[in-house]
Amino acid sequence: MADRTSSNAYWAANKRIIFISLIIWAIVSYGFGIILRPMLSGISFGGTDLGFWFAQQGSILVFIALIFFYASYMNRLDREYGVDEE
Repeated sequence: MADRTSSNAYWAANKRIIFISLIIWAIVSYGFGIILRPMLSGISFGGTDLGFWFAQQGSILVFIALIFFYASYMNRLDREYGVDEE
């Protein structure tokens, strides 16, 4: 029974970090790049307005950062629950 509880806790933590990562990515790409773009147009960043930057490059860079964060978090979680590959 303890093994099943451990498995449920592992998958709950896994689903939670996936959900949080998707929310962050949606806010950055859809929110900042599309919905909030008019509000961000007055802020200059990298020679262009901040809304355009988020739409063109910011969401991609945040996505790449989220990939590295997810990989490191899952490695730590795998070690914690004893399901790591090593």
